[in-house]
Amino acid sequence: MLISEIKRVIEQVSRDKGIERHVLIKALEEALKSAARKKYGPKIDIEVQYSEESGELEVFQFKEVAETIEDDMLQISLEEGRKLDPDCEVGDSLGTKMDTATFGRIAAQSAKQVIIQKLKDAEKDAVYGSFIDRRGEIINGIVQRIDRGDIIVNLGQTEGVLPVREQVPKESYRRGDRIRALILEVMHESRGPQVVLSRTHPNFLVTLFRTEVPEISEGIVTIMGASREPGVRAKIAVASNNSDIDPVGACVGMKGSRVQNVVQELRGEKIDIIPWHVDTAKFVCNALAPAEISRVIIDEDNRSMEVIVPDEFLSIAIGKKGQNVRLASKLTGWHLDVKSESIYNQAMQSGYNSLMALPGVGISLADALYEKGFYSAEEIGKASAAELLQIRGIDEELAASLIEAARLQVEKAAAEAQAAEAAAAEAGAAPEEAPGAEASPPEEAPGEGSSEPTGQPASDV
Repeated sequence: MLISEIKRVIEQVSRDKGIERHVLIKALEEALKSAARKKYGPKIDIEVQYSEESGELEVFQFKEVAETIEDDMLQISLEEGRKLDPDCEVGDSLGTKMDTATFGRIAAQSAKQVIIQKLKDAEKDAVYGSFIDRRGEIINGIVQRIDRGDIIVNLGQTEGVLPVREQVPKESYRRGDRIRALILEVMHESRGPQVVLSRTHPNFLVTLFRTEVPEISEGIVTIMGASREPGVRAKIAVASNNSDIDPVGACVGMKGSRVQNVVQELRGEKIDIIPWHVDTAKFVCNALAPAEISRVIIDEDNRSMEVIVPDEFLSIAIGKKGQNVRLASKLTGWHLDVKSESIYNQAMQSGYNSLMALPGVGISLADALYEKGFYSAEEIGKASAAELLQIRGIDEELAASLIEAARLQVEKAAAEAQAAEAAAAEAGAAPEEAPGAEASPPEEAPGEGSSEPTGQPASDV
């Protein structure tokens, strides 16, 4: 290859493939090394240098100056060495320029293969570099094929894959269809960069809103969180740093134009836009809308909330198959236990009665325990004596006896409940059929699809 050709190839490939020049030069240097070793053996000591000024690739072979020559490919005599360098001594290493034309056709082919492989690797690195910084962006592509349920998408420079797990149920695509998806992950694999796409991730919803709502891209409105059940329903929490701008109204847009654009892209997925609140309890109430909330009991240690709603709002708060409370739990990051007022009051009354059942506990002491947050004998059994001593009228002796009595009461109640379950199971067991007897069909139990109540008053997410 002529000098001018080397420079031209480097410049052209660097420009067309987007590969940095130093990567190409390194590939050429390694290619010539491979060619030389192919021709003269793997032990040969060589060095390849590329001159940026002249564009010349030079190959130098290094030999050790020795008194006795054992391998003429690795050693040079002192007499021959001093012809090259008059000051050389035994043990020195001398380099001589090699004629690359002597490498031969096979060696040249080997060099070509090295160059091709390096170019492929460099192309892969360039593609990976162009996508790795685009994670979290929405990209447009064309469906190329479907492989075992995974949708392969042509992204121009490379292919992306939309796995089955990242596809919205009920959505279907055919070859040639345009598709928008979130760049979820970019992996550097041996066969090339793997771009994983998603249409189910909550960030896909967030990015769509960021595209449609200028106030979000400008930083006036902030998306505080999002949760989805892809293809069905989603919740998104928004806040504004400008009191004059309503974050919910900004996301909805004039006559609902902005949110409708997002809904259209999500193929009809319903979206609840929730105003975020710094007060966690208030935020949870907003997330469970349109249900009305009577009270919220917070357990900071377990990061859970007991949400009490009027009886008529229980089904609204829970949602179809628990959907509303699930999305609210994901959105807020809190474990939510929704109960109706009647069930809650019943539980509270039961707990109060268990306090009254403890020895030495009258109405006044039961009220005092209740005011301090001890709502049942079970909670007394879990308490420490130091906690009970903070209540007026309780000394160390009474505290110890209350804790012991509460634990015994709880154990007795658990044993009775277990015995009742065992008895019910035994009573419900079908008797053995006599030979030749015809089995009668079992009665249909109330459940999903039955109009009879299931007896489950709350949803625990």
